[in-house]
Amino acid sequence: MITSVQALILGIVEGITEFLPISSTGHLILAGEWLGIGGESVKAFEVIIQAGALLAVLGLYRNRIGEMWQGVVGKDADGRRLLMNLFISFLPAVVVGLLFHGWIKENLFHRSAVTGALAIGGIFMIVVDRILPPHPVPLSLFSMTYSQALLIGLAQVLSLWPGTSRAMVTLVAAMLLGFPATAAAEYSFLLALPTLGAAALFDFAKNGSVLFSDVTLFSFLSGFATAGIVAAVSIRFLIHYLTKHGLALFGWYRIGLAVLVWGLIR
Repeated sequence: MITSVQALILGIVEGITEFLPISSTGHLILAGEWLGIGGESVKAFEVIIQAGALLAVLGLYRNRIGEMWQGVVGKDADGRRLLMNLFISFLPAVVVGLLFHGWIKENLFHRSAVTGALAIGGIFMIVVDRILPPHPVPLSLFSMTYSQALLIGLAQVLSLWPGTSRAMVTLVAAMLLGFPATAAAEYSFLLALPTLGAAALFDFAKNGSVLFSDVTLFSFLSGFATAGIVAAVSIRFLIHYLTKHGLALFGWYRIGLAVLVWGLIR
């Protein structure tokens, strides 16, 4: 049974880490072990708090989502192109995730795999931060080509390894393609909607019955609301931070966390 306090903590962890390039799945695995909870009930509860985090994106980027809807009905060519790019970026992770979902859950959802991914991702971010030009060409989301969208989607496949971070690989991939940090972050946030939404529906279909038996209504609502509120703050923070600073801080944080957790394992 997940208590209301545990639900609150997990909601805070999800809200902080979902859109920062530090791996929400990795942090939730570590937080669950620290709280002494695990199993199918926690996996099912993650669906709820992920939905809360996605609600923050829907609220903050409602105008952009409106443009994509206008594109669907033939009134906004830029919105239609952005929607098509998101669909292209979304597909690779769906295909690989469906093929290897069981193997990933069975073999990679543990501390050793998470800490390794955190450390490698941290080193990668520090290297990328050094090689990126300080003032990239100001590309916009509407100038993204289908091939660039596919490359970002292929990068997102790497995030199926817990601890890698979906936000990190999509953000860095877009920046390496020449998009400024703010545009890259926005694309990463928008790509979370279909990617995490589909994953949440898939997990809910598998573990939904466990959720309602192990989580009270108050825990359900507190985790959902907390994740949404904290995620909105995290998104605002990341956009503000990236306009003035680089990726190195997040890389060093990942390495430090990996070393700390690895020391506790030993």
